[in-house]
Amino acid sequence: MTIITVANSKGGVGKSTTSVHLAAWLFEQGHSVILADCDTQQSSSEWIREACPGVRAVRLDNPDQILNELPLLAQEADYVVADGPGSQTETSRALLLRADMAIVPCKASMLEVRALAKATDVLRQAQDIRGGVPKAIIILSMVGKNYRLTQDMKEAASALNLPLAKTPLILRQIYADAPGQGEVVWNLGARAKEATDEIRRVFSEILPDAKRKGARRRVTGKAA
Repeated sequence: MTIITVANSKGGVGKSTTSVHLAAWLFEQGHSVILADCDTQQSSSEWIREACPGVRAVRLDNPDQILNELPLLAQEADYVVADGPGSQTETSRALLLRADMAIVPCKASMLEVRALAKATDVLRQAQDIRGGVPKAIIILSMVGKNYRLTQDMKEAASALNLPLAKTPLILRQIYADAPGQGEVVWNLGARAKEATDEIRRVFSEILPDAKRKGARRRVTGKAA
């Protein structure tokens, strides 16, 4: 799983938070990592440069750049984490046509899951063209602390024919504070312990083969 796209055509679901923490976590496991910022806001590339300077950040501004450059970037590092846009279907399609894996953050509500059904049309097209690739998984994000996954939600997620990560990401102020402080949550002390535990747990769950593997490869080139 060299190229991992964090994708959902709906904004405000935690894509940048997931992308930056995933890139930093993979680096922490000993891998060389490039974060490809494909969102027009370009917030994840700025954030990762402060939070984890060992991760190279690049910006890919349009579908042609994504299609042409993502495979080249994948030759330069163990993992490329691509932060997708909150809209722009053609950009999302280009990312999914190059990704090995898609992580789909989704807020935990029936309205969001129904919206996700439409948003996954582009994912289905990519999988149809590429014979099932990219592999995809839903992560529930911004979940209320007392939230319980209802049977309706389980059935809605099942109807999408996408696996659902067992570990949700709880709605916590620490996630909102992290980019302003230029950090990932595990560098924010004791108040971030619960967030640290859950976000590391979800990455270990969805990428078990990435956990604490081998030596870090040298990443060539300069940050964009």
